[in-house]
Amino acid sequence: MNYRKLGKTNFNISEIALGTWQVGGKWGSPFNDKTADELINTAIDNGVNFIDTADVYENGLSETAVGRVVRSRSERIYVGTKCGRFINPHSNEGYQPKVLQKFVEDSLKRTGLETLDLIQLHCPPNEVYYRPEIFELFDRLKEQGKIQNLGVSVEKVEEGLKAIEYPNVTTVQIIFNLFRQRPSELFFKEAQKKDIGIIARVPLASGLLTGLFDAKTTFGAQDHRHFNRNGAAFDKGETFSGIDYELGLKAVEALKALFPGVPNLAPIALQWILSFNEISCIIPGASKASHVESNLSVFDLPKLTPEKIAAMNAIYEKYIKPEVHQLW
Repeated sequence: MNYRKLGKTNFNISEIALGTWQVGGKWGSPFNDKTADELINTAIDNGVNFIDTADVYENGLSETAVGRVVRSRSERIYVGTKCGRFINPHSNEGYQPKVLQKFVEDSLKRTGLETLDLIQLHCPPNEVYYRPEIFELFDRLKEQGKIQNLGVSVEKVEEGLKAIEYPNVTTVQIIFNLFRQRPSELFFKEAQKKDIGIIARVPLASGLLTGLFDAKTTFGAQDHRHFNRNGAAFDKGETFSGIDYELGLKAVEALKALFPGVPNLAPIALQWILSFNEISCIIPGASKASHVESNLSVFDLPKLTPEKIAAMNAIYEKYIKPEVHQLW
């Protein structure tokens, strides 16, 4: 495992961390505590020391599992969680300091941790970024010892740029992968100037970049890759990075041709992200321990050559950029 500094938090965290949206098993299946514990322990056993979760993941069960395992370990494991998506309807009006403080306190109870290393606003509505009183709340929560750092998870580059205007924002979690390249333009430069930790989320474009899907692949009714392709439930950029599925498959076929004989492209897709020094860590998800091991095999590969990276970027330029580049 290699480690990088998470911006001005000064946490030294694993380049490959763990995202826990589906830590209790496959999309739509009941949460399995045994699976969650095995998965999180496998990650920590292999050097992962940063775990990202959220209060809404499996209605709190993900946070509970993360806290349970972290408390059982002797290693220093950093936990980042998120709040705000329990607000229903998810609107600017619902974002009130008292409401958010209660979310933080609930997360502390669920995890059983004394303090939250990182609390992140969870893709709030655009108007929230223009309300200083929301961001000021987290200074008070830090003074009370309930949190150590504030971050923001964003949908769009513009939201990230606005968020880092607040001096107490230490990290930004943003969708970044081979098929979502716009953040590497202006946002990375501005974040680096302010020592912001950048957490790359949806790094495999909802599994598309593994190369394991095809036109016949089916997804369960409760799987967002089935019901949210057009943004029916939440921002469609969360699902396959907002790319039309069939178009994505064409781009992946071109990627496979670049790496013949490679059965799973996930480690290569992660390696492409790690080629950006501005990235602090990547948070690929996993629904079983073997997914964690696959993601961590990135460190067993030879480094991508500049020629391979250029060829990968050319696939983006040809297939993906004209369709989605300016959308997020």
